[in-house]
Amino acid sequence: MHVLAQEQLRLDAGPVDYLLLALYFAFVLGIGLLARRSVSSSLDFFLSGRSLPAWVTGLAFIAANLGAVEIIGMSANGAQYGMPTMHYFWVGAIPAMLFLGVVMMPFYYGSKVRSVPEFMLRRFGKAAHLVNAISFAVAQLLIAGVNLFLLASIVNVLLGWPLWVSVIIAALIVLSYTGLGGLSAAIYNEVLQFFVIVAALLPLTVVGMIKVGGWSGLVDKISAQYGANELSAWPGNELTGFGSNFLSVLGIVFGLGFVLAFGYWTTNFVEVQRAMASKSMSAAQRTPIIGAFPKMLIPFLVIIPGMIAGASVQEMMALKQTGESNVEYNDALLLLMRDLLPNGILGIALAGLLASFMAGMAANLSSFNTVFTYDIWQAYIVRNRPDSYYLSMGRWVTVGSTVVAIGTAFIASGYSNLMDYLQQLFSLFNAPLFATFILGMFWKRMTPAAGWSGLVFGTAASLSVFLMAETGVLELPGQGASFVGAGAAFVVDIVVSVVVSLATRPKPAAELVGLVYGLTPKEDRTASNTGEDAGWYRRPALLAGIALVIVVVLNIIFG
Repeated sequence: MHVLAQEQLRLDAGPVDYLLLALYFAFVLGIGLLARRSVSSSLDFFLSGRSLPAWVTGLAFIAANLGAVEIIGMSANGAQYGMPTMHYFWVGAIPAMLFLGVVMMPFYYGSKVRSVPEFMLRRFGKAAHLVNAISFAVAQLLIAGVNLFLLASIVNVLLGWPLWVSVIIAALIVLSYTGLGGLSAAIYNEVLQFFVIVAALLPLTVVGMIKVGGWSGLVDKISAQYGANELSAWPGNELTGFGSNFLSVLGIVFGLGFVLAFGYWTTNFVEVQRAMASKSMSAAQRTPIIGAFPKMLIPFLVIIPGMIAGASVQEMMALKQTGESNVEYNDALLLLMRDLLPNGILGIALAGLLASFMAGMAANLSSFNTVFTYDIWQAYIVRNRPDSYYLSMGRWVTVGSTVVAIGTAFIASGYSNLMDYLQQLFSLFNAPLFATFILGMFWKRMTPAAGWSGLVFGTAASLSVFLMAETGVLELPGQGASFVGAGAAFVVDIVVSVVVSLATRPKPAAELVGLVYGLTPKEDRTASNTGEDAGWYRRPALLAGIALVIVVVLNIIFG
């Protein structure tokens, strides 16, 4: 992002904009201080004492995912590929979120585990637990670096400070509230950030649409400049890098819609942690389902502005037509803000961008400190200490992880489209984990040895695809390498797990109750529908059905 220091991207923020930003930061730190009062144990710090209502955790669930990746990455994708980017939401998110709510959450919440790796420990034993805990911790530090790098880029654009100074200041702000109030501070800030992000992006989309002459004007501009491929979501060849329509659709449905999406949403502790903080099983199940409704509409706030930038901002048009420009696709949203937003509105938009990156980074830090403290430190390094020791350890881990994220921020700076980098990370870390999870949850014969060996070989398969794509052995432009890598990781993990399971001894059935679908009594995986959980609008399966119908309709309209 060498370009961000250049004058052409300097946003002309006025005193009103800075005042709005200062107010926003005062709110954020105030929430951290208030949340600190309710932290008296490690469960309070890491899982909010399992006390939050579903609407709070549902909005936090989405805001935690509305980080830099989503906002800058998806608008970059919108500018570069157009409508096929919608797949990341309507194929690559909603079905998996609904599956998490209806099928997986009863196991996570019902077994009272404190993290996803802890679920792996109970199902498969120590080896799988350690592999999962380490790979998750590494992934969170890499992704926190992406959010931190983009947060610093905004500070750099606003004030013109060097990037390294911006990175450190941005890190300190997130550290202050996550270190004070733990998960509650992160979650309540995520709810605030959700509304700030929408308030920031909605005016940008509306003003942008007016500028290009509404939807029909945007369609005409894109058709004239880049052809009609960018205007229909299917088959999405530019996105996948496949020449064949059939292979492209297969890559999107299997690689993205099944392996990458289910791998991310159902096993990613960043997301699952928000649902685990709910006050009941019904609320835990509804968390991702409530989150699915705003998630469907986010593309209109991030992808459409990216497409508008690609069709109307001079530097973006030059980049798309010639491949040579002094800007990158990641700059699409900033360029649009520079061209369209007056002072005052600009302050809200900048607060929204900062909010999104802080939400993403805080989510990475709060899930990293839980997994590191419980699943690595307490399980393998320093055992049997009083709870107060692990609470203070959690705070120190938050500080340490922030320092490491400052380092990983500079890895992210080497990618012109951050979505390429992130999909690669997900295919490495999430795809094999999902295969192990789904097989272990529905097949009681799967053994502890299969649990860790499947993960290791699945990750190796994905890494091999990545290296072949990087060295030119496989020709896969776009994000095809991560789709193929995810598919390879999934298939290899399943095959290795089945072969190893048949050659080794499974756990006794009595030890798998609450961890395997067929061995868990129906009443233990069914949420209550009385008291606070009564009412048809609180039934997880019904809500999920409504969400699924809407997403099918959206796919048909924009397909």
